[in-house]
Amino acid sequence: MKFFVDTADLNDIKELAATGLLDGVTTNPSLIAKSGRNFLDLVAEICEVVDGPVSAEVAATDFETMLKEGRKLAKISPRVAVKVPLTPAGLKVCKALSTIGTMVNVTLCFSAAQAILAAKAGASFVSPFVGRLDDVGTDGMGLIAEICQIYKQYPSFTTEVLVASVRHPMHVVEAAKLGAHVATMPPSVIRLLFGHPLTDKGLAQFVADWQKTGQTILG
Repeated sequence: MKFFVDTADLNDIKELAATGLLDGVTTNPSLIAKSGRNFLDLVAEICEVVDGPVSAEVAATDFETMLKEGRKLAKISPRVAVKVPLTPAGLKVCKALSTIGTMVNVTLCFSAAQAILAAKAGASFVSPFVGRLDDVGTDGMGLIAEICQIYKQYPSFTTEVLVASVRHPMHVVEAAKLGAHVATMPPSVIRLLFGHPLTDKGLAQFVADWQKTGQTILG
């Protein structure tokens, strides 16, 4: 499973990229607004930090303007995955861009039927929002299971399932068990993946016991 970080905070991106465990970045208009940065400049900087896909979302909702915006975003870097909404116009843009080799992330997916359309439109990624489904009393991980099952039936579908709206580590674990290709999550959730009290307890004991030996490895 690939790990993407869902943020527009360049400091967080640099810190996580330095671990060697980060495979890409997703952004959205809300995250860009929170950053206070110029959108195009920030996307270009992020592309210099990470080697994997960087999702940058169009702002328009009509086909013609979305397509123009998508083409402009794609020119920033080959790493840019143009992010479009799962609407008829968005899927039309997806088809147009994917046909010429541009990566496209189809976002705001809330049903298996929508995910099928994204795959048929040639999306590189489809982003089902598990946390938002959970919020309204629907089984978000159940949707991931459905999409993964459907995609496996059709080798011609090359779209990767990018699990979005991840709220906690178990969303990541469950998605991995189901075979989802990618999980994108806030920096806070990635950091939670490292933690376990027994790891902390065991390490503290090892350090204490080593100190008792009076030795040093580096001499």
